[in-house]
Amino acid sequence: MTLSIRPDLTSADQVLLSLAPKEQQNVTEAEMMQAVRTLLIGLGEDPDREGLKDTPKRVMKALQFLTKGYDESLDDLLNGAVFTEDASEMVLVRDIDIFSSCEHHILPIIGRAHVAYIPNGKVIGLSKIARICEMYARRLQVQERLTMQIADALLDLLKPQGVAVVIEATHMCMVMRGVQKPGSWTVTSAMRGVFAEDARTREEFMNLIRHNVNFH
Repeated sequence: MTLSIRPDLTSADQVLLSLAPKEQQNVTEAEMMQAVRTLLIGLGEDPDREGLKDTPKRVMKALQFLTKGYDESLDDLLNGAVFTEDASEMVLVRDIDIFSSCEHHILPIIGRAHVAYIPNGKVIGLSKIARICEMYARRLQVQERLTMQIADALLDLLKPQGVAVVIEATHMCMVMRGVQKPGSWTVTSAMRGVFAEDARTREEFMNLIRHNVNFH
């Protein structure tokens, strides 16, 4: 991949500044609700009619809830629930419900996550694995990134022998619009450490999560 640099940037400092993340702009709830009103008008609706009068506020609140993962951190989420333990066998939490939002269309991604790790002197509270999945899912996402974020978070927190994450999900952007293929589902995986290096360990994990997929 070739990185294209604007010709007007003549120094290293200018280039680095141009590549830095833009500072998040503050937007009020009133401005968010006005944006929803504009969308309703653009769709040919009357946002002042009875059924839609409170819709801008409801949509704003719904989007805030669906993306609440942006306001959460691993430190706050864990609350000290990492423990020293002489364990070295696979720990697996499977069938964790996932509800996320596609960043391309802001439509639902609905599925399940299966998460395993092999400890290396530290274990994590089991409920925290589900909470890590929830935190990253409650953001605008693509499934590939979500899978890697969960795996890398556990790898960084526990320094385990290995981490494995598989997510199976159906995407409403494929079901409700576009290609319109109900029943289609997507599988992504992220293997770290021994799960990537040892085929037998990886196969054990895959056998433990094998089941018939049904999102209906």
